[in-house]
Amino acid sequence: MNTVSSTFTVRVPKKLKEKMRKYPVEWSEEVRRFIEARVRQLELAETIRNVGKKAEGRKVTVDSTGLIREDRER
Repeated sequence: MNTVSSTFTVRVPKKLKEKMRKYPVEWSEEVRRFIEARVRQLELAETIRNVGKKAEGRKVTVDSTGLIREDRER
């Protein structure tokens, strides 16, 4: 993990906090891992959208029936 960090505060309902105390879980680490995974998902989705946009300009329309017929004749 990076040595440089910043604080991120989350407010949870009191009842939820009480339930959380029942379990020996390092909640800050759980939240940190969730945020890291979610950011990776969002970055991947953004990359896929960008690739899709770039690919749209390169789309070539081909009559596939002609290609299929040509292939069958071989």
